[in-house]
Amino acid sequence: MRNLRADETERLRRLMAAVAKGDQRAFAELYDATSARVYGMVLRVLRDPGYSEETTQEVFLQIWRSAPNYDPKQGSPLAWIMTLAHRRAVDRVRSEQSGTDREAAYGAISHSPEHDEVLEAVTQRLESEAVIACLDTLTDTQRESVRMAYYSGWTYREVAERLEVAVPTIKSRIRDGLIKLKTCLGVTPS
Repeated sequence: MRNLRADETERLRRLMAAVAKGDQRAFAELYDATSARVYGMVLRVLRDPGYSEETTQEVFLQIWRSAPNYDPKQGSPLAWIMTLAHRRAVDRVRSEQSGTDREAAYGAISHSPEHDEVLEAVTQRLESEAVIACLDTLTDTQRESVRMAYYSGWTYREVAERLEVAVPTIKSRIRDGLIKLKTCLGVTPS
């Protein structure tokens, strides 16, 4: 397995060097070798196939343009590519959120609410307190994993790397933690 990774890394390094010189065939090979992983990571961040396809395309345009800036001494080509992809996906989330915030601000200014704001604030506070109380029912490892994934917005892989455990372990911790949270909060499947 280690030899396969080393071979892949070396192949990607050769392709990156060729792409840096403007080799379109090398770029096509690089795309074929990495596009599924880039798309998968972007999709996990964006959770929308359409936006993920657009963002993946933007990532590969960025790779084409900035391949001369890649320094193999700084890390593997795949790590560099995935870093570009993650940053681009996060930028897309922030951009979409900014647009949503602008629309919400405009809507708040131009629309007078027909609901009880006090009741809504109290309900929201009670719901927040319930979530906090239910988070305390999780094990320390589940709580930490859930917080990193849902409050910090990290991917399973990022959580696994930070906690120094395998990705399947993180997925299990988060799944089990969310099941406990649903039960504690009395959420029923719809």
